[in-house]
Amino acid sequence: MIQDLTTGDSGKVLFRYTIPMFISVAFQQVYNIADSMIAGRFAGEDALAAVGASYPVTMIFMAVAIGCNIGCSVVISQLFGAKQYRQLKTAVSTVLIVGSMLSVLLTLVGLLTTPSMMRVIQTPDNIFRDGVLYLRIYIGGFVFLFLYNVVTGMFNSLGDSRTSLYFLIGSSLGNILLDLLFVAVFEWGVAGVAWATFIAQGVACILVLIIFRIRLKEIDTAAEAVLDWDKEQRPVRFSAAMFCKIALVAVPSILQQSFVSVGNIFIQSLVNSYGSDVIAGYSAAIKLNTFVITGFTTLGNGVSGFTAQNLGAGQIQRIREGFYAGIKLAVGVAVCFSALYFFPGRMMMQLFLKNTEGTAMQAGFLFLRIVAPFYVVVSLKLVADGVLRGVEAMRYFMISTFTDLILRVILAYFLSYRFASTGIWMSWPVGWSVATILSLCFYRKVVGRIENRA
Repeated sequence: MIQDLTTGDSGKVLFRYTIPMFISVAFQQVYNIADSMIAGRFAGEDALAAVGASYPVTMIFMAVAIGCNIGCSVVISQLFGAKQYRQLKTAVSTVLIVGSMLSVLLTLVGLLTTPSMMRVIQTPDNIFRDGVLYLRIYIGGFVFLFLYNVVTGMFNSLGDSRTSLYFLIGSSLGNILLDLLFVAVFEWGVAGVAWATFIAQGVACILVLIIFRIRLKEIDTAAEAVLDWDKEQRPVRFSAAMFCKIALVAVPSILQQSFVSVGNIFIQSLVNSYGSDVIAGYSAAIKLNTFVITGFTTLGNGVSGFTAQNLGAGQIQRIREGFYAGIKLAVGVAVCFSALYFFPGRMMMQLFLKNTEGTAMQAGFLFLRIVAPFYVVVSLKLVADGVLRGVEAMRYFMISTFTDLILRVILAYFLSYRFASTGIWMSWPVGWSVATILSLCFYRKVVGRIENRA
């Protein structure tokens, strides 16, 4: 259901808008965790390590999809808030045309360079073959993954976060069932994990495109009530000017996401140097950590959509209201997960690992105990980043994110000489803390400037 975010109590509106988005990403992460959990439980620690070793490479491809998602969502939210429906439909078709071509190109490049990418991150020989196999199947379905993420971003930009939720629930449950069938029953190992994701994502992509086409008819109806929309005034399918407008937000977002992914490759390469046991422990722990961070990012995306719609509608005072409402939601979630991972973290790790006393368990559990207390800190950053994206202050957004990543990578290498793999884990809190201070300062500066101009 399409929703106007520019009216009503800001806190309640943002809550109703972002909670389905948060539940959506929770289900998305559940099936990502299920991949690793089923691989570790039914195919062994080497299979878990193979899936985990390829994770930073998969995130490079995800970075493009997420960047395009952010770019089109911010622009479409602003156009929807301003009731510029003709331009909105042009933006939609432009994104789909460019996105389809870009995703096909990246798929071809990825399939040709998979072994090289796995060598670059120093994947151990005992898991190299399975890692390459998993990555090739994953990249083969990238077109589905890309279009699915972009279209769900469009749903969210129109205030419709529930449709994305329904699709993610169905896709996640389907992925888990296919994982169990292919890995536990057919014993396909790593290939079964990859094919389960490929099929579930492909079906979800096709269905979400069909439903979005139907939703656009609601835009037609609204437009006819506002505009004298005859055949000569129909929106064009592709606009170079609109592409440039979207690119101003999307390209920095893609670069930021890609930079994060490349940084994670450096960290994964460092982790890989400690052997498959540490890789397996890190792979399990990083899945649990990603579950939380992606949740905060989703809340930040909700704040972006809320901010962009209200900026487009000229409701400037609601931007700050949305920020404080987002902070309350994010901190509440952060406190819960900090307690869950810090105290019974070993129990959470047992979802992935059979050996409760091995090196893998010790490495993963220590990672959780070091980073979990700082979830409140990083949650503040990601909500502030949401506002910065919503008002298109991409330079500030990139500076804070790059600062976090650069610090983490440099400190991971520096501290690992003294504390081995534990030093890698210690770099997370430092990067998060410094970047959070920057994001909050940038938020205050940018929003104050917008309010003074209003």
